[in-house]
This record gives sequence, structure tokens and C-alpha cells, in this order.
Amino acid sequence: MISGQIRDVVSVCREGWTALREKGPGQIQFWFIALLIGIAAGFAALFFRKGITWLQTTLYGTDDVRTIHSFAASLDWWWVLLIPIGGGLVVGVILNHFTDDGRVRSVADVIEGAALRDGRVEKRAGLASALASLITLSSGGSTGREGPVVHLAAVISSWVSDRIDASGITARDLLGCAVAAAVSASFNAPIAGALFALEVVLRHFAVHAFAPIVIASAAGTVINRLEFGDVTEFALPSGSALAFYVELPAFLILGLVCGLVAALFMRSVFWADDMGTHIQKSVRLPRVLRPAVAGAILGGIAIFYPHIIGVGYETTSAALTGSLLLHEAIVFTVIKVIAVAVTMAGRMGGGIFSPSLMIGALTGLAFGTIATGIFPEVSGSETLYALAGMGALAAAVLGAPISTTLIVFELTGDWQTGLAVMVAVSTSTALASRLVDHSFFLSQLERKGIHLAAGPQAYLLAMFRVSNVMRKPDDPTCVPPDEIWAAIEDGHYIEGNATLEGAMPIFERTNRRFLAVVRMGEEGEPPEIMGALFQVDALKAYNRALAATAAEEHS
Repeated sequence: MISGQIRDVVSVCREGWTALREKGPGQIQFWFIALLIGIAAGFAALFFRKGITWLQTTLYGTDDVRTIHSFAASLDWWWVLLIPIGGGLVVGVILNHFTDDGRVRSVADVIEGAALRDGRVEKRAGLASALASLITLSSGGSTGREGPVVHLAAVISSWVSDRIDASGITARDLLGCAVAAAVSASFNAPIAGALFALEVVLRHFAVHAFAPIVIASAAGTVINRLEFGDVTEFALPSGSALAFYVELPAFLILGLVCGLVAALFMRSVFWADDMGTHIQKSVRLPRVLRPAVAGAILGGIAIFYPHIIGVGYETTSAALTGSLLLHEAIVFTVIKVIAVAVTMAGRMGGGIFSPSLMIGALTGLAFGTIATGIFPEVSGSETLYALAGMGALAAAVLGAPISTTLIVFELTGDWQTGLAVMVAVSTSTALASRLVDHSFFLSQLERKGIHLAAGPQAYLLAMFRVSNVMRKPDDPTCVPPDEIWAAIEDGHYIEGNATLEGAMPIFERTNRRFLAVVRMGEEGEPPEIMGALFQVDALKAYNRALAATAAEEHS
């Protein structure tokens, strides 16, 4: 028996050595590429952050950008007004020249690239968007830096994927590596960076993607710590622990409040964007001037409320330390929502995560001030509510309860209040996901007609063009031309540049075996026959895509 066990051990060792020799170098090479992408994305995030600091210091003349709000209150009103207008003009010129629609690319486009574009994003528009967002955040725009940084990292991974001709799975893994490193380098949050890439961008937790993403996330964190040290973004006061477990129901209610505020916040941004588009068309405003108009509105608000300028870490820190009064927390929450909506509607660029942290901390502080005032004998510090509110609202906006919970802990260094934060996060995400399409990013995509929120079964059909699945007329298995013409005369046809997303409802409605595929001619000219799309071919393509997606997510 012992000799048999020895033989089994030797056999396993031989198999392991063979696998290491034959497959190991390829895997090691991939991890090395992941490490390099992590380093590049980390430096991109670092330079982006340093660029904001330098430009903001230059424009406003402050020595410490973390106290930009206090400093801006001492400036002449006309300077506070003119800076965002000038920034908006520059942003408008950049986006008008380098993008086809004048929109800034952000996290939603990275999610779309992972799901529908084999892990690639637009590179030219992405670089322009990063520059536009840098100018926006430096000149009074009221958004965050994580959105442009994530897309900038995705541009890096897309370039690498094109150079090595990476397949869809490999490119998506590299995309996840870049995103993880960018988030980690931005917030000194390696755990949350890795989970953000898996939970938000790739939207699965496949084992094969975990190791390279963690490697890249660690690389991004090292770059951040080499520059800023091992410090947290926010410093909390001592004594913010949960007072009694009987206090937990209050955090359940806080989560519901944050979920409602998050839904109102997201809908305000979308409503403002629609209203901005309507006004632009009504007054025939040139696309290049739209960011400048938004900058003028932001400048007008900043004259009275400089707290809206930039990322907002000073106000967030004040909320987390309980340095604000109740009415200040409420007013700043409303003003910040308006400012973010104006910035986004003006197509100025930036991310949504940092504003969510600020609004969540203010909402939590206001709720905590009221709760501790009503029940002082069973309540902890109101700053604990600010911390829980920060996590709850950000999780609801991002649709990422796991990574957001962790990033709040890593931003503050407070791991003792996990129970309160988790309780608030659970109820906020549950409520907000019923009021919007699961998250801000997925709602953005839904507004573009991309149905990622419903899962692969909803969006995979949009990946297949009819012309790539049809049978051509010279195919022996295709139907005769007269049957195709008969289908056209009956109205059972579809254009070749359409997708299966448009074809499948026709099959379901008509129960036909095939649809004619045509190329429409000029007015008065008959359509040109391209082939025939068979229902069985469409179903086969769809099933193969579903099987490949399931295999990737469970590998």
C-alpha cells in the first residue's frame, strides 16, 4: 500500500512538471503582461491625479488642493466664475474634435467594451476624454477622477490586446487587470480595486481571471504608496464604533434612505442630460459650447457654494469627522447633486464615484445627527452614520456592494464598523436596484439601447450581424431566389447590417423558417438580395455565444 502511494505521488509530480514545462511559460508570460499593464495603468492613474493637482494649483493659486473649497471662498467672485467657463471652452474644443458625438468616455463604455467588444475600448476618444476630464476636474467641474482613470487604463489594455492579437477572453482579463490597477492606484485600495474589476467591469468572478487581476491591483497599489505612502484618503475620529446592536435597525433605515437618495441622484443626472440636449436643440447651441454653458452655471453656484469644486474630499472629510451642522449637510447634499447633474449634462467629463462618496457621507451625517438626537442613550457617534451612508449610497450608485464596502474600509482604515456599513449597503442596493437598471453605469448603457442589466441572454444577440449569420444565394443550402423574393413581397425581410436582436422578434412573431436579407437601395429602387437568414442558424449562433459566456464565467 505504501509503495502504491509513493508511485501515485511520483506520477502526480511528473504530471505537474510536464504541465509546468508545457503550459507554465505561457501562463507566466500572461501574468508578466498583466503585471506590466498593472504598472502602466498605475502610473497613468498617478499622473492623472498629479496633473489635476498641478493644474488646479495653477488655476486657483492654492498650495493644498485638499482644501480647495476653503481657499476658493476667499477668491474674487469673477475668478471663481471664469475658471469653469474657460475650462468648459477647452473641453468643448477637445471633445468636438476628437469624438464623433461630443461625449466623454467613462466606466460605462469600459463595461460595454468588456461585454460586446472583446475587451476593447475606443483609444482616440478615450485619450481625449481623459484630457477633457482632467481639465474639468481642475477647473471647477463637480465629478470624480475614477471614471476617466478607469477608461484611460482600458485604453492601455486595448492597445496591448491589439498588439498581441488577444482573444476575447484574454483581452477581457487584461482589461480587468488595467481597471484593477487604476482603481488601486487612485485610492490605495488593492482589495477593492481587484473586486471592482471583477464585480463591475467583467461582471463575473471567474477563477482564471483572479490571479492576474490581483497581481495588477497590487502593482497599482505599490505605485500609489511609493508616491503617497501607506496612508488612507480620509482620517476618521476615534470612538466611532457601534454603541449597541439595538442600533442596527437604524442602519437598515439609513440604507433605505441612501437607496432613495441614490436613485434620485441618478435620475437627476439623466434628467439633466435630457434637458440639456433639448435646450441645445431648441436654441441651436453649437455642440462645442455646451460644456462652457455648464461651466458658467457651475461657476455661478461655486461663488456661493465652493464645496462643489472638484472631487470634494474636503467636504467629505468634514462630514466623516462630524464638522458640519445638520442644515449644512442637507444643503450641501442638494447643491452637490445639482452640480454633478450640471457637469454631466454639460458633457464635461469625470466620474460618479467620488461625488457618490460625498453625497453619501453628507446624507449619513444628516441622518445620524437626527437619529442620535432622538435616541441618544442607545446611539453611537453620528460620524459612524456618515461612514455607513458613504458606503451605502456609493454602492447603490455603482451597483457594486462588495467592492464598494471594501473600498470604504480601505479609504478610511476603519474595519471595526463593518457590520453597520454592510447592513446599510444591503438595503440601499436592494432598493436602488428596483428603481433604476441596477446601477448608474448599466442605466447609461440602457439609455443607449444596450441591455446589459438583463444579463447575457439579453445582449448577446446584439453581437451578431445578420450578414455574418445568413446564407448567401450561392450557398447550396440556401432557398431559391424566387422564395426570397416572395418573402420580401410579404414583408418578411431584414437589412444585412441589422443584428439578431432585431431578427429574433420577427421569427417569434411570424414563425417563419427564414427571413430575406436585403440591402436597401435608393428611393424607388428595388432592394438588393444579400441572402437568407434561417432561424436555426440564428439559434445556433446564439447558443454558441451563451455556451462560451458560461464557460468563461465558470472557468
